[in-house]
Amino acid sequence: MNNFSHKVYLLTEDDGRYQQLLEQAPLPELEFTTSRSEATILLASPPLAAKHLDDFPNLEWIQSIYAGVDALVNKLDGFSGELTNVKGIFGQQIAEYVLGYTIEHYRHFDHYRQLQVKIQWQPRLYQSLTKKKMVILGTGSIGAYLASVAKSFAIEPIGVNRSGIPAKQSPFDATYHIQELTTALKQADIVVNTLPNTPETENILNADSLGHCSGALLFNVGRGSAVDEDGLLAALESGNICHAYLDVFRQEPLNEDHPFWQHDAITVTPHIAALSIPEQVIDIFTENYQRWRDGFALINVVDPSKGY
Repeated sequence: MNNFSHKVYLLTEDDGRYQQLLEQAPLPELEFTTSRSEATILLASPPLAAKHLDDFPNLEWIQSIYAGVDALVNKLDGFSGELTNVKGIFGQQIAEYVLGYTIEHYRHFDHYRQLQVKIQWQPRLYQSLTKKKMVILGTGSIGAYLASVAKSFAIEPIGVNRSGIPAKQSPFDATYHIQELTTALKQADIVVNTLPNTPETENILNADSLGHCSGALLFNVGRGSAVDEDGLLAALESGNICHAYLDVFRQEPLNEDHPFWQHDAITVTPHIAALSIPEQVIDIFTENYQRWRDGFALINVVDPSKGY
């Protein structure tokens, strides 16, 4: 890059914290600007950026503070710069969410909370996680991290991806092509969706595919569009899915009259399975900025045609 200052504009839900961290980071020749027309770099939440992208005529690089950028992708027609996201920082949080609820389910912890209120002593037979099969849709950084944590609980992780080819040193016991999804789901005790929002993943978990499960738990921590809502309700009614833990939805917040709220076999959480922690985001931004300044390729570059 040329030897001149670069101007960054912050458009996040916590600009003050991000500015504080940026001021402490080793970022030579980086200046903050409050002028959208001057900004060459945008550090932003995709939903916020999508509403105001036309206000930034001189952008060369957008660094998303989220992994998911689907809110922004459709707004990039006139943008010729780089779009990068954050990866590698959500695996721990996703694993905590999935394993936390999984353990609570199989060990009946919610049952005992209710009994305690009633002052009742009623032991209940539980199941161990040993040899449970967890089918994880998506074998990227989040899915692979979850698989490695699951293995430490003696769960057998099965991956599903677009190639059917396991990565080197894959933590998955088996890997299936997305077209073999039903073969994987027939084995599942636990199903976890971590896939991004693409045309291929739209309604991938529907009445037909979920109909191949047999009393499985379902987690959606990827994108709401992956789950056909009527298909899920049918799968819960039939018992193919025992309980669904849903953190992402087609419309957020979920409408007050949505049937998911009152369904005994659905746990609704408000998109909190994994949050963007500013300190971790700034670590990634710092590395990318140094690459940007020195003319090297950025990390975590998003292909808008794929959406990830």
